[in-house]
Amino acid sequence: MASAAPTLTITLADYGNARDAADLVALLDAYSRDPMGAGAPLDEPVRDVLPKRLAAVPGAFSLIAREGEDAVGLANCFTGFSTFAARPLVNIHDLAVLSGHRGKGIGRRLMAAVDAEARKRGACKVTLEVLTGNRTAQALYEACGFAAYALDPEAGTAQFWEKKLT
Repeated sequence: MASAAPTLTITLADYGNARDAADLVALLDAYSRDPMGAGAPLDEPVRDVLPKRLAAVPGAFSLIAREGEDAVGLANCFTGFSTFAARPLVNIHDLAVLSGHRGKGIGRRLMAAVDAEARKRGACKVTLEVLTGNRTAQALYEACGFAAYALDPEAGTAQFWEKKLT
């Protein structure tokens, strides 16, 4: 008789819990090593302080997806504020599913869990960024109701820019 597949659970990470903290760092490191991440491991100093520093950020939250006891997916989110709606918003900063677990609907379940948490927080919207070459992620985000952001189509869509500070 074949054994049943492990149940998928998604829970809010407790940054002070050793297991959650270790799983968060391991999942983010795997994402960082991915070509759609930085293509390199997280720096050791980042690994050492990440959960503690996330805990210190007001409105930060992370969701960890587990199949049985194994951490397989992560969403790191930050609560911001929409001045146009005068309400909170939630930004998905990182969304990652381990490569061996992709194609099972884990990303979609994480997205639904983010939506539920955003609603609990009274958010007016959920935002994210995605690389133009990441067609797989774009397909997931579109299926979950996301689209390029534009206030006025004549003015074009918003772009995500950065300026690194050293």
